[in-house]
Amino acid sequence: MKRKTLLSWSSGKDSAWALHVLRADPRYEVAGLFTVVNAKYDRVAMHGARADLLRLQAKAAGLPLREIPIPDPCSDEEYAGAMRAFVDECTRAGVECMAFGDLYLEDVRAYREKQLAGTGIEPIFPLWNRPTDALVKEMLAAGLKAYIACVDTRKLPARFAGRELTEALLAEFPEGVDLCAENGEFHTVAVAGPMFREAIEVEIGEIVERDGFAFADAKGKDEVGRMKDEL
Repeated sequence: MKRKTLLSWSSGKDSAWALHVLRADPRYEVAGLFTVVNAKYDRVAMHGARADLLRLQAKAAGLPLREIPIPDPCSDEEYAGAMRAFVDECTRAGVECMAFGDLYLEDVRAYREKQLAGTGIEPIFPLWNRPTDALVKEMLAAGLKAYIACVDTRKLPARFAGRELTEALLAEFPEGVDLCAENGEFHTVAVAGPMFREAIEVEIGEIVERDGFAFADAKGKDEVGRMKDEL
């Protein structure tokens, strides 16, 4: 019997590809997505993507989306409390696994494993230790389309914000930049690919530089409401 699994959904290419990989694995049933959202700005806490775009992605993937709101600013204790409450809810709902799109950062994996230890929910990492240069090219060759939504300007020039991720763009990256951005060089929003039933139309709006980052405001052309399906 397939194990009921939720996928941590960042809005970017790695979580989108993790969904594609999981759906091909007979051991798991992807029952939904979950994302931490900054309640003040209604955006993904890490990437800055609009929550409306998250909902469009979930609709295109054919999955319910659970948004976990956190305040702004948010202390470590508040964040941990929000996640504990969510994990408790998932345990009661019979969730057996939580999947993450992490690639090779051992400290991040260890943190996730610690947070789920003793809960009965197994953390799984379907992309773990995949060579990142080959992985991103595999994604693009399979039809994944994504835009760079956020750039760490200490690692990558701001001019890359808002641009579509292509092999030609990868060739422009400075030496030392991880092509999957596992070191936080950039974040993406995925808008098409084999994990979606249809492509998501987006407009790239204003580019804003703030606190060492350049953000491209990706807006979905259609608004959707929160999906009502229960996990």
